[in-house]
Amino acid sequence: MKISPTQAEKAAETQSRLIAATQAMMLRQGYATTTVDAICAAAGLTKGSFFHHFASKEAICRAAIDAWGVMGQRLYAAAWADPQADPLDQLDALFAIMKSFTTTHDEPYLCMVGMMAQELALQNPAIGAQCAGHLGEWTAMMVRLLSAARARHEPIGSWDAEEIGWLLNSIWQGSMLIAKTRHTPAMLLRNIELAQAYVQGLFVQRRIVARRIAPHS
Repeated sequence: MKISPTQAEKAAETQSRLIAATQAMMLRQGYATTTVDAICAAAGLTKGSFFHHFASKEAICRAAIDAWGVMGQRLYAAAWADPQADPLDQLDALFAIMKSFTTTHDEPYLCMVGMMAQELALQNPAIGAQCAGHLGEWTAMMVRLLSAARARHEPIGSWDAEEIGWLLNSIWQGSMLIAKTRHTPAMLLRNIELAQAYVQGLFVQRRIVARRIAPHS
């Protein structure tokens, strides 16, 4: 049976509402304490609608993780919208996007991928592998920009772009976790500034700028 455009749009809207409710609830209270009933109530939809689109809580969690990854990549892509831009400027734009996430929430910004990895990676290998894939995509994004910057600008010393990419990913994810426990969104913003200063300090051209951002370095 052929699905009409209207039916397809309605189905997509229903799925989006369920996924958004899942993300909000699991970011706030985790996977274990989030129920299908609570997701449906938050989305304003019935359990029949839920099970028409998702087989289980795990299924919608996995959809919510992928949706979060796609959203992040879409937002980050603005940093390299101009393919002719200097890679160092693209890195600065990427850090600016990360900073913007911290200024739009009263509570610390959290990541669906990181939260679910922390809670489920050891007990659910499939979700663990899914989260690892999205974290790898984030690191690959940094590695690509760092490598392009090093190809154009003189680096300071010898360093491995992949190692630094994972370091920055660890700072990003770890800072969100600590900011959550300490209820200090400002700390997350400051850690991004310090990470940006560190990256700028890897290049001769940007070392002075880095010192302005991170005095005492």
